Amino acid sequence: MLSWAITFLVVAIIAGVLGLSGVAGTATNIAYVLFVIFVILALVGFLTGRKPTA
Repeated sequence: MLSWAITFLVVAIIAGVLGLSGVAGTATNIAYVLFVIFVILALVGFLTGRKPTA
């Protein structure tokens, strides 16, 4: 999930440089939401003491 957040962040940066403000805003929002979900799931994983299966 963190890789998806980073991907959308890179898309947002590229779109921002090219002047596509609508695409950049949307990609930034998606990256932010995915990052928050990743952080929440990581905290839950640390608190429950489970190790990743991968």
